[in-house]
Amino acid sequence: MENQAAARVAAIVPCYKVKEQILSVLAAMPEQIHGVFVVDDACPQKSGKMVASECQDPRVKVVFLTKNQGVGGAVMAGYQAAIAAGYDILVKIDGDGQMDPQLAASFVGPILSGEADYTKGNRFYDLEQIRQMPKTRLFGNAVLSFMCKLSSGYWDLFDPTNGYTAIHANVARHIPFEQVSKRYFFETDLLFRLNTLRAAVVDIPMDAHYGEEVSNLKVSRIIGEFLRKHVRNFMKRIFYNYYLRDLSLASLELPFGLALLGFGSIFGVANWIHFWRVNAEAPTGTVVLAAMTTMVGLQFLLAFFAHDIASLPRRAIHRSIVSARKP
Repeated sequence: MENQAAARVAAIVPCYKVKEQILSVLAAMPEQIHGVFVVDDACPQKSGKMVASECQDPRVKVVFLTKNQGVGGAVMAGYQAAIAAGYDILVKIDGDGQMDPQLAASFVGPILSGEADYTKGNRFYDLEQIRQMPKTRLFGNAVLSFMCKLSSGYWDLFDPTNGYTAIHANVARHIPFEQVSKRYFFETDLLFRLNTLRAAVVDIPMDAHYGEEVSNLKVSRIIGEFLRKHVRNFMKRIFYNYYLRDLSLASLELPFGLALLGFGSIFGVANWIHFWRVNAEAPTGTVVLAAMTTMVGLQFLLAFFAHDIASLPRRAIHRSIVSARKP
């Protein structure tokens, strides 16, 4: 088990249009947080300058970005600054006051105990709590969660857009910072990157808080972008995990399943249309061939997904990944 007393924990706080809340967020930082990196994402309110001049906490450092990069770009900048300063665990806390800094210990604990490399919040554990969540947001989150399961490979996770997270620095330094999505797709894209590293990820239960704030995430605006990026990440993950790094029975089940299901469906529909037009019954052999190939193809695909779900990364890598990098 990692020495909990020796582990240095840093909070990464993206700062954009949060001038009214940022100082109260910083004041609530628990003593278990050894350093705080406030990332001013070219904030038009000059939040970073205000923090630098008014915050007296010696743990707080301000990182200024000359160009707005979105929450993903701000977090990556914070990760890099904290890693360069020698911190071991990096906790991302938003600067708008919607995340309680006192919960940081719950996110850091599984990493210190060796259970996880990355932890993230999940607002869906308590059914009573989620009743306060708007129905449209609840439905949208369910859809996004399913898409995230497919593209990231973390089938046991939910609430993928939850931004309360923690990561071990040894894993974070292996993330291709320049390639991670910089805006709304950031959290989901990061999970995909973590799966390619085979990092262990754990959900942390937390309450859902919805005040009078208006979400900037408009489903109608991002659904096309999200769908495209999920498909891209899914295809990359399958190639990396099942054909580039390893070959298994599942590597055969997927292409055979797609081929048989595709053939059976197209063959069946084409013949149904043909015999309907000529007003004749399809031969038994034609019906059986279409049905059997479709069913066998579906069984192959179900077997592949059963293997994919069972192969979740469960062993934390932040210790072994360091050993591998030592000369």
